[in-house]
Amino acid sequence: MKETIQPLNPIAFTLGPIQVHWYGIIIGSGLALALFLAIREANRRGLPKDTFADLMLWAIPVAIISARIYYVIFEWTYYMHHPSEIIQIWHGGIAIHGALIGSVIATYIFAKKRGISFWKITDIAAPSLILGQAIGRWGNFMNQEAHGGEVSRQFLENLHLPNFIINQMYINGTYYHPTFLYESLWDFAGFILLISLRFVNLRRGELFLSYLIWYSIGRFFIEGMRTDSLMLTTNLRMAQMISIVLVVVAIAVSIYRRKKGLADERYLEKNMQG
Repeated sequence: MKETIQPLNPIAFTLGPIQVHWYGIIIGSGLALALFLAIREANRRGLPKDTFADLMLWAIPVAIISARIYYVIFEWTYYMHHPSEIIQIWHGGIAIHGALIGSVIATYIFAKKRGISFWKITDIAAPSLILGQAIGRWGNFMNQEAHGGEVSRQFLENLHLPNFIINQMYINGTYYHPTFLYESLWDFAGFILLISLRFVNLRRGELFLSYLIWYSIGRFFIEGMRTDSLMLTTNLRMAQMISIVLVVVAIAVSIYRRKKGLADERYLEKNMQG
């Protein structure tokens, strides 16, 4: 006989006909904290006071739209028959790689228009980005998505997880790997690493490139455990391919910028100009 375990309610509260989902609240909270930390660091590094607040007016909408477009493109066989669901992002189905691509493009354009170094902005934002991702994964937890393959309850108990996580990983009569948690912990570790690297005084741009490398390595291995991946081929997941590309590109860009003298300035240098 299968156990009867009631999952956590993905709806936080209702306002008349409007349902407010935990997914949106958690994602929004992650964004708010990330923005707060970025603004504080930007002020410390001498950027104009409203730089990141203004940037977010561009980057957040672009990131959300591009994240959804990315997901829908690779799930088009489903969405072509359910077009009304394309905009229902509160049910999940946004891809972090899509958000990253969109936000980087928006940041590049913003930096050019403001006359500020793109690399300076992204270095400041890197720890905030990965912290926001760490928090955002708990939105997947509330939706019982982004999980891995089947496991036993004993396996989860052996990880010394609290019961609320174990019970939420019980989906349709089966326990699953909490890959959302694995990635969240990896991202939290990345946040601590990137904050520490600020004091190593890396060359400009290398903090952001370190973020790309750290996140991509973890994502590659964790993605291999998931059951809901967007597939590139029968055996290769799209997120794994992009992770490989990002690691290679980040290393190549770092080497190129050093050889060409484009990374001579360092993160903690007193020159506060863009």
